[in-house]
Amino acid sequence: MAQKIGILTGGGDAPGLNAVIRGIVVNGIKSGYEVWGFVDGWAGVLNANARQLSLDDVEDINREGGTIIGTSRTPIFPKKGSPDRSGEAVEGLKKLGLHALVAIGGDDTLGEADRLYKDNRFPHVIGVPKTIDNDLKATDYTFGFNTAVEIATQAFDRLHTTTKSHHRIMVVEIMGRHAGWMTLESGMAGGAHVILTPEVKFDMNEVYQVIKRRYESGKGYTIVAVAEGIEETDESKETDAFGNIKLGGVCETIQERIQEWLDANMEKPYPEFKFEARSVRLGHLQRGGAPTAFDRILGTRLGVQAVEFVKQEKWGHMVSLQGTEIKAVKLEEAVGEYKTVPEGRYEEARIFLGL
Repeated sequence: MAQKIGILTGGGDAPGLNAVIRGIVVNGIKSGYEVWGFVDGWAGVLNANARQLSLDDVEDINREGGTIIGTSRTPIFPKKGSPDRSGEAVEGLKKLGLHALVAIGGDDTLGEADRLYKDNRFPHVIGVPKTIDNDLKATDYTFGFNTAVEIATQAFDRLHTTTKSHHRIMVVEIMGRHAGWMTLESGMAGGAHVILTPEVKFDMNEVYQVIKRRYESGKGYTIVAVAEGIEETDESKETDAFGNIKLGGVCETIQERIQEWLDANMEKPYPEFKFEARSVRLGHLQRGGAPTAFDRILGTRLGVQAVEFVKQEKWGHMVSLQGTEIKAVKLEEAVGEYKTVPEGRYEEARIFLGL
């Protein structure tokens, strides 16, 4: 009887997830395994809710966004008042008779997988890194990031024309809780005049001066790129199941502060004119749609190699992109601490800001 590999996708969806699933299923079946997908991430593990995946199930799904087996933010270990459900999870994994589990996710999902491995209650675990934020350590890039940056860049391209036509200041909010990779790269590619990330402290007076200098030099509009993670922590805000504060809306706060400054400090070119600040929150648009070629290929390679790690019994490890090669790193090296934008990368962008 064929050994079984279980797979799950946890946390937010990312373009390229289906490419990973396809890589695991195709290589898994060709290597003699049965492949089972847990429905809705760790929730499916807790409920022993899984279905066997065939080659027909995954045909051409690498071109599609989302995840065909669903996802959720469901912890199995205690998180800020939530119960310890790891026993149920282990029971669900064993009930299916799994030989191995491949967990595809970010810091929260892989953190749960690492604890299962370290507790030795279900040690046959392999991880696949997934986050559009690109903030996971121990891998150069995560799939989904390239697609999300491309979507945000296209948004900037469109916002330039309307913002310029109306002589406005546009504040654009990009996803990125702990790291500003998406804001930095899409801001650079999309020609933002101000880029604000969680890694670099900012002074609103500097933002105001960029707007003023651009106007005085004949450039009557400004685009400000902001990462959602620059928002000050508010413990009263709603949190997800892992205890992460739900972000979103900092662009509106920045917009209001800019509008107050505009009203008090910018001289109108004629009586009927009003300088206006507007804001756009790209939100889940950045997660949606078909993945780029880069993310389709990266996801496929990671999925294929995850099965190879199962065959090699590299338990407690994660597939990682190192340069152009897929290599093994310990799960513990990837979780618990975020990969943030180094100062040098931000300084590269700073050369072009305000132009």
